[in-house]
Amino acid sequence: MALHEILDAVADDNRRKIMIKLKGGKINSGDLAKELNMTPQALSYHLAKLKKADLIYETRYKNYIYYELNLSVLDEVIIWFKGIQGEEK
Repeated sequence: MALHEILDAVADDNRRKIMIKLKGGKINSGDLAKELNMTPQALSYHLAKLKKADLIYETRYKNYIYYELNLSVLDEVIIWFKGIQGEEK
């Protein structure tokens, strides 16, 4: 996990919207683009950034690509932030 890639990925509002949509479960790219009112090209760009940060992963089924959140990476980031916060005294 490259923390700077994760933070860069979640810094963008469009990518956060994608992640919120994926919170509901896996979805194919066509439906995701429609729900977010985004062109396929723009969605592809943002999905690539999220994949590079390991925040999402894709699975292929027939002619469709489905995307899902990678919750284990999110857990690691939360643990990292809690470590910075430290223990209360």
